[in-house]
Amino acid sequence: MKLSYPGMNPEISQWKGQEITDFQEELLIKVNGRLSEKWFYTHLKATGSSLPRIDVLNMLSKYAGYANWDDFRFKNTERVSDEDRIKETFKQNNLKSSNKVFITIPLLLIVVTALLFMFYKLMDTQNYCFTFVDADTGEPIVNGNIQVDLLLNGESPVNYFCDSTGNLVLRTDQSKIKMAVRSPYYISDTVERMLKKFNRTEKVRLRADANALMIRYFSQTDVQAWQKRRDQLDKILSEEVLIYQLPEPKQGSAMEIFNKSEFIDKLTMPASSLRQIEILDAQYDDGKIAVLRFKINRNLK
Repeated sequence: MKLSYPGMNPEISQWKGQEITDFQEELLIKVNGRLSEKWFYTHLKATGSSLPRIDVLNMLSKYAGYANWDDFRFKNTERVSDEDRIKETFKQNNLKSSNKVFITIPLLLIVVTALLFMFYKLMDTQNYCFTFVDADTGEPIVNGNIQVDLLLNGESPVNYFCDSTGNLVLRTDQSKIKMAVRSPYYISDTVERMLKKFNRTEKVRLRADANALMIRYFSQTDVQAWQKRRDQLDKILSEEVLIYQLPEPKQGSAMEIFNKSEFIDKLTMPASSLRQIEILDAQYDDGKIAVLRFKINRNLK
């Protein structure tokens, strides 16, 4: 346009009526094309970012001395300086690096949190030693066949047996535990303990079952004052008591069931067959034995 109209304003956005008309005539003469005044205001004077149709771009490129729009883009892209390419590459690399940072940091935080939690749980899990002792003597209950049922919220109990020295080592990360304790010659009890991280050894006192001890004593001694013993047994046994004698595997015997009178008779007879009784379990109702399980232990002295 400056070649045809030297006085033309170089700022297209400043063109007005006659200048626009001159531009339309130039296009018609040079490339046989036409643009409406509305199109001119929409695309050349406005600040919108939308591009015209490809046929219009081809026409304008041809007027500017290029074969078409693709030729214009190719030749003008080649003019981009190396500095601009470096800047663009640097910008893209920064974008990629930023994306990696946004992904890597959250993942790293998740991994670190998981490791810290595992380390805490590992350090928080400790071994606790419980020693079961006689409440009267304070001595450990040795060879007492002590069974401990660890009671867990919402789960079935976990069963343990103490060793021959009356000790139970329990590994847990809980701060409070609840356990049911049973032993043949001690009263069953439910024990709750708050666990202390710096004092992991505790004593648990069990009360002796005097009635079970009495029955064992009667079975191991000669019958004297048998009526007195019968009276004593009558007092500690419930009228509806169920007494089970577990079989002796090596003897091939079957399990026997006694009622109150049958058991008292057999235990107080001079030639009693119920010798060397070992009480396995005694359950109470109103202070009297309601269920008794025992076996014959011929190794008892």
